[in-house]
Amino acid sequence: MTHATTDSRAKRNVMVLIMAQAILGAQMPMIFTVGGLAGQSLSPNPCWATLPISLIVLGSMITARPMSNYMQKHGRRAGFFIGAAGGMLGAGIGALGLYYASFTLFLIGALFTGVYMSAQGFYRFAATDTASEEFRPKAISYVMAGGLLAALVGPQMVKLTVDYSAIPFLGTYLAVIAMSIFGVNLFFLLDIPKPEAPSSTSPKGRSLRDMLSDPTIKVAIICAMVSYALMNLVMTSTPLAVVGCGFETSLAADIVSAHVLAMYVPSFFTGHLIVRFGVRKIVATGLFILAAAGVVALQGVEMENFFIALILLGIGWNFGFIGATTMLAGAHRPEERGTIQGFNDLFVFGGVTVASLSSGTLMNCSGSSAQAGWTAVNLAMLPFLVLAGGALIWLALRPKEI
Repeated sequence: MTHATTDSRAKRNVMVLIMAQAILGAQMPMIFTVGGLAGQSLSPNPCWATLPISLIVLGSMITARPMSNYMQKHGRRAGFFIGAAGGMLGAGIGALGLYYASFTLFLIGALFTGVYMSAQGFYRFAATDTASEEFRPKAISYVMAGGLLAALVGPQMVKLTVDYSAIPFLGTYLAVIAMSIFGVNLFFLLDIPKPEAPSSTSPKGRSLRDMLSDPTIKVAIICAMVSYALMNLVMTSTPLAVVGCGFETSLAADIVSAHVLAMYVPSFFTGHLIVRFGVRKIVATGLFILAAAGVVALQGVEMENFFIALILLGIGWNFGFIGATTMLAGAHRPEERGTIQGFNDLFVFGGVTVASLSSGTLMNCSGSSAQAGWTAVNLAMLPFLVLAGGALIWLALRPKEI
């Protein structure tokens, strides 16, 4: 039987997940564009401006392992329904927070939005559930490419809705609710078998401790964490930096749009590059491009610097994160996925939580100007790039197992 035949179900699921990434996923660039600005307007301390973004990521972190275990028992579709419900609830509470000018309510809404972000993170793994080994990196890459439409729709929806109401940003959160109600119906089309209940004869996966002793798994988690955390660190501060340096909110939306496009456009060929050149080389290339983004950002705060730096940031994230996901997916067995995928996302979003919390502090409280804060944000990338790069080199230099 050919791969084309065996992957027919996988390709159907990939198409569904691409659409879900495009429609439901559009809420993430929308919220990341306005979340820091809304937080800045509501918070009693400017250092807390990005706290709503941080709580989204925190919500994602604390629900990652329960979400993964729930999907292992009840199937992907059930987990994705819960994620979409969390997104709707989060946007609704966030809208109430804006309406009543309550920073506390707004933060609670952000925490529930994290439930959706956690579920969305498993779209890439769901794409591999019915895929052959050859199609696996392409499946991950294609699903990530669904974010391309999200990159187009999300920031443009911000432009259309940000001033829709007399209450700034309220229209954007109402639009998120509407998009979630529409997009959740896509999951009825998923055809991923529900995992069989384990029995005494079922294959027994390794313990978490044993899996974490696997060098490939360790390096995959480190590289995924660093790629995602550094992207979030810089992207979270970008609207604050752009507006703080004298530009309009609409330009911040355009820059975020260019960034999210750069995150997902490469996905059309990232999987093919991984097949051709090997996953480690693609991850290393991603880390190098992330470093280049920081260098460009440090050269100045002109419009061109913001655009080029954020485009490079998106491409670097794409290569680093998709590559690391592919490394992890190839290093564990099906019966182990509930444990290791959940732990991976717990670790990844733990790093992203720290990055987003640090982003607002570095941006607003580490200097006397927006430019000084922006410099601090980009300099903070260096030690983590060294960590991930060092881990890849360590893995490459290890003796090959016989």
